[in-house]
Amino acid sequence: MSAKIKIVTKAVEMLATLNDSQTAQKLLAVLPVESTAQRWGEEVYFSIPLKAPQENPQARVPSGTIAYWPVDPSFCIFFGQTPYSPVNVLGCVDGDEHEFEAVVAGDPVRIEKA
Repeated sequence: MSAKIKIVTKAVEMLATLNDSQTAQKLLAVLPVESTAQRWGEEVYFSIPLKAPQENPQARVPSGTIAYWPVDPSFCIFFGQTPYSPVNVLGCVDGDEHEFEAVVAGDPVRIEKA
């Protein structure tokens, strides 16, 4: 059964659907999370208080993917960018991922259960 989360920034508020991975379940257990957005090309990412090992790591993901980067525990939202290094796929956003282009480094961001 897939769970829903809500991603909230100054510019965007969007639901996302989590997959049934162990990493996604661990994410649900630490929500809500507040952090500060960072940008890397066509990706928004931010630190989260989650420690999880690699789980079926993916070096390429489709646009709209949400993922966990275990190297520097971060939540990632991809809207065109290839991951810097393999990520654990958590699911995908439920709307137009390109709305995240409006997020600026330094913006507050929150993830909560929907």
